[in-house]
Amino acid sequence: MVKPPKDTSQPGQAADRAAGIAEAAAREGLRGPAPVHLWNPRYCGEMDLVIRADGSWWHEGSPIGRPAMVRMFANILKFEEGRHYLVTPVEKIGIQVEDAPFIAVDVDLGDDIVFHTNIGDSARLDADHPLTIEGTPDLPRPYVTIRNGLRARIDRKSFYRLAERATPGPDGRLGVRSAGLFHELESSWQGSPQT
Repeated sequence: MVKPPKDTSQPGQAADRAAGIAEAAAREGLRGPAPVHLWNPRYCGEMDLVIRADGSWWHEGSPIGRPAMVRMFANILKFEEGRHYLVTPVEKIGIQVEDAPFIAVDVDLGDDIVFHTNIGDSARLDADHPLTIEGTPDLPRPYVTIRNGLRARIDRKSFYRLAERATPGPDGRLGVRSAGLFHELESSWQGSPQT
């Protein structure tokens, strides 16, 4: 977990702005992902919001049970300099993400490979949405970039389906083809991806 930057705002300011962020999430997030890559507002502090490794979203120690609310927040999520923020055109509030903000819970294996996340996003495996593998051969952690640096950890069943489609690439290592590119998988893996 990345350490949050020093909070230079007034005490309680980020908590006081939570309502404003929620309003912005409702306004901006209902139409789909907001153009957060174009927004560079000032940092306003931290919010007690954690996206856990299992993909659940928690605010002030309680799970956010409304999928529509999670989706609205996800639509104003920005990844910048190793941190995750909720962003509006006028403010940026830091949150904590234990692993990746999203989970790839399904995959379509047509001519192109398309991943689907737990919050309703989809991304075709291509140069802008690459596959990356972290962890160890015994505990690999596969990810796909969904949008603007935001990643989804690929769940076990989706990774197994992907691995079943793997073929040798130009250098003999296993991988998959999508969007005209070869995306390498580690052929030395001996374990299962973490769930």
